Amino acid sequence: MKSPLLSSLICLLLAILPCASAERMLYSDSLNPCQANNNFSATQFDVVLTPSNNSLSFSVVGVSTISGNVTIDLVVFAYGLRVYEHNLNPCDSDLTGLCPMNEGQINLPPSNLEIPADALSQVPGIAYTVPDLDAKVQVYFNNTDTGTSAACVEAELSNGKTVDQKGVAWTVAVVSGLALVASAITSGLGHSNTAAHVAAMALSLFGYFQAQAFIGMTAVDLPPIVASWTQNFQWSMGIIQVGFIQNIATWYQRSTGGTPSTLLSSLGTISVEVQKRAVEPMVYLMDRAANGLQRQALQARTNAGGSSGSDTSNTVTIHGIQRVGFRDGIEVTNIFLTGYIFFVVFVMFVVLGVLIFKLFCELLVKMGKMKGDKFQDFRNGWTTVLKGILFRIVLIGFPQMVVLCFWEFTRNDSSAEMVLAVFTIFTMLAILAWASSKVIRLARRSIAMHKNPAYILYSDPVSLNKWGFLYVQFKATAYYFIVPVLVYILIKGLFVALAQGNGTVQAIALVIIEACFLILVCVMRPYMDKKTNAFNISIAVINFISSIFLLVFTRIFDQPGIVTGVMGVIFFIYNAIFSLVLLIIVLIASVVAVCAKNPDTRYQPMRDDRGSFIKSQSQLTTELDALGATARGDSKHGWNKTGARIEDDDDSLSGGSSSDPSRLQSQQTAYQGGQYPSMDAESARTIFVSNPQAGVLAPGKEARDTINSVPVRWSHTVSSSHYSSFDGSTIPSTPVHQDEQAAEALDRAEFEKMLELEANDEVGHLVDLYFRRPASALR
Repeated sequence: MKSPLLSSLICLLLAILPCASAERMLYSDSLNPCQANNNFSATQFDVVLTPSNNSLSFSVVGVSTISGNVTIDLVVFAYGLRVYEHNLNPCDSDLTGLCPMNEGQINLPPSNLEIPADALSQVPGIAYTVPDLDAKVQVYFNNTDTGTSAACVEAELSNGKTVDQKGVAWTVAVVSGLALVASAITSGLGHSNTAAHVAAMALSLFGYFQAQAFIGMTAVDLPPIVASWTQNFQWSMGIIQVGFIQNIATWYQRSTGGTPSTLLSSLGTISVEVQKRAVEPMVYLMDRAANGLQRQALQARTNAGGSSGSDTSNTVTIHGIQRVGFRDGIEVTNIFLTGYIFFVVFVMFVVLGVLIFKLFCELLVKMGKMKGDKFQDFRNGWTTVLKGILFRIVLIGFPQMVVLCFWEFTRNDSSAEMVLAVFTIFTMLAILAWASSKVIRLARRSIAMHKNPAYILYSDPVSLNKWGFLYVQFKATAYYFIVPVLVYILIKGLFVALAQGNGTVQAIALVIIEACFLILVCVMRPYMDKKTNAFNISIAVINFISSIFLLVFTRIFDQPGIVTGVMGVIFFIYNAIFSLVLLIIVLIASVVAVCAKNPDTRYQPMRDDRGSFIKSQSQLTTELDALGATARGDSKHGWNKTGARIEDDDDSLSGGSSSDPSRLQSQQTAYQGGQYPSMDAESARTIFVSNPQAGVLAPGKEARDTINSVPVRWSHTVSSSHYSSFDGSTIPSTPVHQDEQAAEALDRAEFEKMLELEANDEVGHLVDLYFRRPASALR
């Protein structure tokens, strides 16, 4: 072969491609057909240009069905732009074996050619450094008699550099995990406001990574740099290559009646072309290969681009989810089970981590290494916290399982895997639907009883720990917004999973879905505060822009190739910058949440007043906290011991009911026997008032008395000797005892200031809450 021609061709074309080695080089190890009814194919193709020693090494082994004289047209494309063309006559160039061409084997043994310096100077230096540059060379064999193309092959050129880096994937995964852990630790320390913010940001960040992975899973012709970039986030979908996991998946499939694919293990005998559009179903190709058709090997490049035509008798074409698995070294039939196994493993590690942390805390407390009030809420109700964590994992894994399970419906890798897919996805849908309906019912009950949805949602620690993952990131009035979010995820996942045969349909659907969601979050602004709204709206904007880019990548607008190539680079740049900004924000918030003495000062109190309803046993350190605890009926010996609940959880998927009939009956029997609800002395002296002459507040009497000459008044009057609790039972009025030490326990000035309130004063409200608290909280 003429060296100037090939060198120029490979240089220019590789000048735009990825390099990953320390030594500068441009190379290609694949030769793919680029037209139908191809008459030439290669079982081996290796070309390497090394500028340091001005050499071009090559080795070609192939089969030709072309006979006669041909001319060769060489065309180099960079980012879709035709940058070099050359016409070559093999007879004039002394190319043995090509003048004339004969049917049969073509074997060009490994050879080295010296490349002139002037040819190498045509290659820009950026060609050796910029990752995933989109360049290729096409070679046309034209019959000299008819002038028609007898064969077309193309070589994808690379410099070895790529943005698909394991370090990037591990970094984003670790930061996301640390944010979730930081929110859990902060919540355990009693900083509920900080924990809610960090958890909301972590979940949104995780959702953004999954949205990036969705783009990589679409059957769209992605530019090389886009395909490589989105590959960094496939871990969020459970697509992680681990050797023994692949062995387990293959064994399981075989043992349950499936037939594992051997695509990766057959690269020496099967030509694999990673294209972005489907040419022929892969199963049909594999069947024909198994029936003994000639199979030829091409070292597969996972960022292949270019023309779509192929000789399907020699080439297996993969795209979309198959492409993602192939790039990670996972057999196509193992993709679903790989994602499923990692989801299960993640759940198991989380449960084990919670158990170990519980034992660790108890051990430190017994050894005196940790104060008894540290992580007290978690230690006292760790089973409820664990249930809430498991529900959160279901929410995090929902996008992953929607795509993989519904895609498995179209694959049917084995009967057992189909059963797993059906059971898993419909169980998750049922859990999330039930939990969402539970939140909506609790909020509506709270609105009906308290004119505020936040009261029941945040005042009951059991409800908050179990169902809070669905609503804490939203403001109280947008408690229902989890439903639109789940519908948004479900519809996106369905299109990605079920429309693998048409990337254009997927792209159009994603544009519409992302536009609707962006409008929804911009109009409603459902998140807890301005910062969280800005965080999530910015993610929605980026997702919408990315969907527009995806639509352009389908070439539905018939734009020039250079437009697609440049937009691919722009896609990578703005997503990389945005991802870095999000990671820094979440990392800083996580570090501050764990290290700061009082991280709640970084966040303004929620406007929905949720903070005043959130109960924490570990935070009842002041008299006013004890006042509120007693008024709600959750004193240190009451709520926590009995597990009382504000919500009526008789229809819950887990946990007992606070309105259990047997419990209510026993309570009412106790009341009839003269056993009235009581409070501890410290709480009693901080809330109830009387005068020495009156032992019980008479019906209709305005509560206006004194504690050690401190005037006390509130707008509520006692209109009945019995009051209704939430469950409908009646509670007798409680004897009130005067405590002469009340003035010593409370700061006089602050107490007088608080008691200046009239219609909505705090004391009256708390007394009212005491008489209306759940019956199960009364002792």
